[in-house]
Amino acid sequence: MKFVTSILNRRAFVALAAASMLAGVMHSAPASAADVTIPIIVKDTTSFYWQIVLAGARKAGKDLGVNVPELGAQAETDVNGQISILENAVAGTPAAVVIAPTEAKALGKPIDEAATKVKIIGIDSGADSKAFTSFLTTDNIQGGRVAADGLAAAIGEANGGKIEGDVALITALPGAGSLEQRAQGFKEQLAAKYPGLKLIADKYADGQATTGLNIATDLITANPNLKGIFASNLIMAQGVGQAIAENSLAGKVGLIGFDSDEKLVKFLNDGVISGLVVQDPYRMGYDGIKTALAASKGEKVEANVDTGANLVTKANMKDPKIDALLNPKLD
Repeated sequence: MKFVTSILNRRAFVALAAASMLAGVMHSAPASAADVTIPIIVKDTTSFYWQIVLAGARKAGKDLGVNVPELGAQAETDVNGQISILENAVAGTPAAVVIAPTEAKALGKPIDEAATKVKIIGIDSGADSKAFTSFLTTDNIQGGRVAADGLAAAIGEANGGKIEGDVALITALPGAGSLEQRAQGFKEQLAAKYPGLKLIADKYADGQATTGLNIATDLITANPNLKGIFASNLIMAQGVGQAIAENSLAGKVGLIGFDSDEKLVKFLNDGVISGLVVQDPYRMGYDGIKTALAASKGEKVEANVDTGANLVTKANMKDPKIDALLNPKLD
């Protein structure tokens, strides 16, 4: 009986050892794509523009089998909130992080620190950091030039071919890298190509559409020779568009906005807005995750990627390429 028990004990030991070895092999096996987490941190999870970015990232996660937590503050003005979100995301030891910095100077050091622990992929807006493994964005200086060309064309069309008069620039917030670059490109293009257009106001708002509305209304009242306005992001374009509509100035004061949503497309259809400089936020989100995954595997990725910008007018808004930018899939 002792002999049988001894055999059984040896068999149990061998089985247990084999199971333990198998468990060890399974534990040391490389993680599957489904085990990879790459958070994306946007500026404002409530904005339509950022919802498009998140939709692109979500689709990339599904296609690549990657977990993509969708993170961000409730407003672009919440800089400290985004810094905390970044720190918490890095503490979770993800494979990489994709981020659209809210404010260039404030996010510089936090991104530097985060990059000592994980690959950081930047999208949309820059930061005072050289620690990005890759950066995917619209060429915002070129976007500003496109806006200047669009505004000049609208003013010429409304004034018998004469491209002259006063124009204004309204920026949503100070210090945002992408917005500062758009302003730079706009002003450079005016100086280089349109000597008849005089920039009489260069205003900053507080990120609120109502502030854009109030600034534009004051400009319209104080400047009877005002011929055009460039509102350099979606929220400002909403507010300034409202001011143009309320003052019955559609077709008289040209307005170029940046980005699009249902309200801005309606303004475009109604002639309140002359044109929209439209980016490709879906691609930013999708390619941001795709690039982050490649970087996390040690693969070589491009340091800088221009995701493009297009001037949308009432004349070209039905073109298939433009329609896809105006009506992205948010599934």
